Amino acid sequence: MNRGITMQCYTHTLPGGASLVGYLREETTEMPAFNTRPAMLILPGGGYAYCSSREADPVAMQFLQAGYNVFILYYTCRGQESQPALRWQPLIDAAGAILHIRKNAVQLHIDPAKVAVCGFSAGGHLAASTAILWDAEPVRQALGICGKEALPDAVVLGYPVITSGEFRHDGSICNLCGDDAALRGTMSLENQVSDGLPPFYIWHTVEDASVPVQNSMLLATALTAHKVPFELHLFAHDGHGTSTCTQEVNTPNRHNSAWVPLCTDWLADTLDFHL
Repeated sequence: MNRGITMQCYTHTLPGGASLVGYLREETTEMPAFNTRPAMLILPGGGYAYCSSREADPVAMQFLQAGYNVFILYYTCRGQESQPALRWQPLIDAAGAILHIRKNAVQLHIDPAKVAVCGFSAGGHLAASTAILWDAEPVRQALGICGKEALPDAVVLGYPVITSGEFRHDGSICNLCGDDAALRGTMSLENQVSDGLPPFYIWHTVEDASVPVQNSMLLATALTAHKVPFELHLFAHDGHGTSTCTQEVNTPNRHNSAWVPLCTDWLADTLDFHL
């Protein structure tokens, strides 16, 4: 019987305390080919100090509309400077969320071979880390994984923090690494890219004064060197934290908002998922 319910909400608390919130399409008899869908895991930005609401639900609704079952991860953040640096905990949270989605694929109506991540700013650093640092020993030990089960199948990055070098975002790197020079080197992701990574979609604005556009360009250069497929879009105008570039998130820019349909088209081809 059709109960008139088209979506269900899902919540789960990961072992480290991070909160996973999902929006899932209901199974239907009318659309049986789409009862199992790809998953999109969204990682909001906020300098590793908080998770921005502007980069959570508004983004989730875009991918939900595109046909994905969508999850938002409110990962561990460093709320105060007096707290210790986060180190590996955010990546343990994000990799653990991917692992949880895959392990519960049947219940969540997910295709476990089509799990993408989307992150913004510091959340972009975290999303990229799930693909680039997927085999880091602290993560593997914490989650008890031995293979690629926490590796995403596609990565979407909006104005991402990438480097701990000259063009770094000081707040993000400090909150994540503190004064640990070795960890800062590890978290400079442009230097950690390797062969065989999943494909990337990256967008940034040239005028971004908070996270310089060189972050995305450094990553693109490294991906090119290792023959990792990617698509890069650089928009001339507007600043940082523009999310969906709409009135809803207080940063309307119709031209830059094209990143959303461009991204969903790219994902459709990358994951072979066409509505």
